Amino acid sequence: MRIAVDINGQRHEGDVEPRTLLSDFIRHVAGLTGTHVGCEHGVCGACTVQIDGETVRSCLMFAVQANGRAVLTVEGLARDGEELHPLQRAFHERHALQCGFCTSGFLMSAEALLRERPDPSEREVREALAGNLCRCTGYEGIVEAVLDVARERSAS
Repeated sequence: MRIAVDINGQRHEGDVEPRTLLSDFIRHVAGLTGTHVGCEHGVCGACTVQIDGETVRSCLMFAVQANGRAVLTVEGLARDGEELHPLQRAFHERHALQCGFCTSGFLMSAEALLRERPDPSEREVREALAGNLCRCTGYEGIVEAVLDVARERSAS
């Protein structure tokens, strides 16, 4: 089946088997490798992307389900002229990443949270990120990075 998916503002077309996962389409057809595949069961959150503004686990979604839709991956977070998205910068500053495998999923979940709730409490951040697993950082730096961005945005 031939599909066309708008990923980070660019149209990507390809022939896929009906069983092709969205994560595989993103990585192998579009060539965007920032979306990681960890558990392949939707538990770890490493494959989190946004479709039409909603977070989804790309390892649980078939590519054909994204046909004609807008997908945002970690590569698309930084906007025109930005080297890094504010969340990416804050993750760096707060040492919220170590090996980096889970980082893209956390960033995509955190971006959706801040878009929906610009001034979240610490508890809300922890709840929003509870579906993303990290084995390296202990989560404190991740939570602080998200709260830093929320504070910066509310101050400006």
